[in-house]
Order: sequence, then C-alpha cells, then structure tokens
Amino acid sequence: MENIEKLFGMLNEHAEKIEKEHNVTLLEGILDGLEAWLDGEVDFSQDGATKEDVRKAIQIAVLKGMRKGSQPNHQMTPDTLGLLVGYFVEQLYADRLKTEKISILDPAVGTGNLLLTVMNLLDEKIEATGVEVDELLIRIAAATAELTEQPVSLYRQDALQDLLVSPADAIVCDLPVGYYPNEDIALDYELCPSEGLSYAHHLFIEQSINYTKDGGYLFFLAPTHLFESEQSKQLHKYIQKHAWIQAIIQLPDTMFANKALEKSIVILQKQGNDFKAPKEVLLAKVPNMQNKQALAMFFEKVKMWQEGK
Repeated sequence: MENIEKLFGMLNEHAEKIEKEHNVTLLEGILDGLEAWLDGEVDFSQDGATKEDVRKAIQIAVLKGMRKGSQPNHQMTPDTLGLLVGYFVEQLYADRLKTEKISILDPAVGTGNLLLTVMNLLDEKIEATGVEVDELLIRIAAATAELTEQPVSLYRQDALQDLLVSPADAIVCDLPVGYYPNEDIALDYELCPSEGLSYAHHLFIEQSINYTKDGGYLFFLAPTHLFESEQSKQLHKYIQKHAWIQAIIQLPDTMFANKALEKSIVILQKQGNDFKAPKEVLLAKVPNMQNKQALAMFFEKVKMWQEGK
C-alpha cells in the first residue's frame, strides 16, 4: 500500500498543479503527469513498485479526476469487477494458457482499467487490443499501459463502425449503457429496432460477436436488467442465433451506489461448427466480498461447473 500511496500522492500533486496553472480539468492534469513521466520530465517511480502498484495508483488518481468532472462517459471499471472478469477468463482458457497466449479485445476500453487488470492477472499470456472513441481516455489508457509495461494496441474510433482489428480469442467489455445516437450506423445491425433508438449496449454485444473467433468467449459487465428491457426479446433472439449463454453471474448490490447501476457478468460463447452448446448454464450470485466462507463456496461452484463442461 505504501508504494501505491506515494505514487498516487506525487501524480495527484502534479495534476492539481497543472489544473490550477493551465485552467484544465484534473483528468487532463493526470494525463499531463503520466505523459511527463513517460517522457522522463518527472519521475514518480518507487523502488519495489509492481505493475499492479502502478496501475492502482493511476486508477485512484483517475477516479478522483472523474469524480471532479461531470462527463457521463467518464466512468471506470472497479478493480473488484476487473479481477472477477480476469478470474473467469483464466478459468475458461486454462488449458490454452498453459501453452500459448490468447488475444483479447476490449471494444470500449476507456482508461484501460478493466483490460489492464485482466492483463496483470494473466501476466505475459495476453495479446491485447482496445478501442475507444474518447481521446482523453485513450491517451490515459496508452500511458498506463506503457507505464505498466503491458503491450496493448489501441485504436481511437467509434467501436460500432468497421474496426481495423482482427477477430480475437476473447472479448472483455464493460458495456456502455444508453442509446446510440448515430442511427445511420445502427441500421447496419441486426439489433437495430424497427422503431426508436438503438441501445448502445446491445450494439456492442453484436459488434463484439462480429469480432470474436468461432468458439471464443465474451465477458461482459452488463446491466442486471439486460434481458428485461423493451428490446430484450430481440436481443435474446439474436444471441440464440449467434452465441450460447455460458454464465450469468449476479454481482453483490453492495458494489453499486444505487439499484439502477447494478451489473452482472454475462459470459457468452460464439457459436461455431467445432463447438457445442454448454450442458449447463452457470447461474450464480457473488456473495458479499467480506464473507470469506461464502466466497470460497462460490468459487467452488464455479470450479465444479467448469470441470463438468
């Protein structure tokens, strides 16, 4: 913790100075600090600091910057959720990871916290790609990836337009929730409704499936009410046609400030000729993280499901 606190303290001090002197947002001040660190103009490094220490210190600074700002698209995936997603990636790719790397795509990478949490967990076993439309967020992601020595290819573009990336073994994505404003683009999607605006989170699911290899797994942090909205029937039909639901993991409501923000982990597998539908869909709820006994039972249930696949 000491390394994280020192790193955060120095980065935050630099960011606040830049914020005042140049009349910019704290988030822009943080980006200035990260890029200055990379360019060797300042040195925030700490002896003995790990990649995770650096990522966590940057994450705390960025969270502070986001809380001070007011842009609704400036959100960050919390560490706990990133580690849970990473755990499921590790479980479902356990055999392959013994002998080879896997490719992972995050089509809504933001500041990179979800993708880099998974990468740090599966150190040196992942080739990663991220797509993000927001310039400030993707520059923070690029600087964080470089400072944590994680090789990530990043593309700044609207992820719902044609991507310049190859299909990946796996997708991880904290789905952007809301309506998608570009109806001309949405018309190309099967999940574009006949009336009204398209849900961005539905289109991200479809685009993710488009860029996944046959048999690949998709790990989404999705709204808990994903299959209960007025467009959910269309979504269910689409998923039945192109993928198999492998697991729906409800997250503890204590993780979220209010009910409307509650999320679940939804794991899909893209259909393919050489693959079969799961014998059993894992439906589970993550217990309160403080309850070690209940948590151990949850992981045991996941292990049994995985072994029975």
